[in-house]
Amino acid sequence: MSARFLLSSMDMDRRSFVEAVSGMGLLASAGSAQTSAQSKTRIYMMETYYFKQGSQPARFHEYMSKAALPALSKVHSGPKLVMDALVGPHTPQTIVILGFQSVQELWAVRGKLNLDQELDKAYQEWQSGPEAPFEQQVNTLLESTDYAHEMVALDPPPGKPRIFELRVYHSPSYRTLKSLHERFAGPEGKLFHKSGIHPILYSSTVIGPNMPNLTYLTPFEDLATREKAWDTFGSDPEWLKVRQDWITKNGQVTTHNEILLYRATAYSPIR
Repeated sequence: MSARFLLSSMDMDRRSFVEAVSGMGLLASAGSAQTSAQSKTRIYMMETYYFKQGSQPARFHEYMSKAALPALSKVHSGPKLVMDALVGPHTPQTIVILGFQSVQELWAVRGKLNLDQELDKAYQEWQSGPEAPFEQQVNTLLESTDYAHEMVALDPPPGKPRIFELRVYHSPSYRTLKSLHERFAGPEGKLFHKSGIHPILYSSTVIGPNMPNLTYLTPFEDLATREKAWDTFGSDPEWLKVRQDWITKNGQVTTHNEILLYRATAYSPIR
């Protein structure tokens, strides 16, 4: 997508990009299969914007809420989530997550947005402010797993934006990553639900930093609900046994974890 909207760091042409992603062959190594229904969301673009204190965050939200998201919604019905960082190594920070059925669909949406003259005008206004629009943008392409549920908006929407916890579990190899996905698809996922932890996204990074990894996103009503759920899970004797048995059989399947907390913006379609 050109600089007038999202995916602006990807300046290669469509054919090169699609071939590069399709040729990676990471679906199988990440524990997913390519036989899912055509309608399933398979690809997520996660764009992270880093700001400095001042006018940058407000200008970004003005552009995103009044121009970018409305334009995107005209040409794409897939998942859309916009969140501000609460806890992380850099704040202020905003993350945008968009879901697609395929890389081809992502690129088709990109092409349609590039033809939107009103969006281009709004983009130019955002870019021409008194200071840079952001300090840095980092894009990550995620591939959904077969055991992931669809990311959908609540109906009716929650009374206030929810807390979203993003976890990235780093694996030492693709062999151990496969084992990690098997644990999440099996006993760990069931124990999550038992404890009140209900992830709406399970994925692996196919283009981005710190590969290989398992990346998943979990909403909570508030911080107190999150703390209670994780305390329940962490002290569950069944989980403690599953974890130890898995380590005994497969070794350590993660080297370290990243945990970040966000709150959905008031205008985010999923909040």
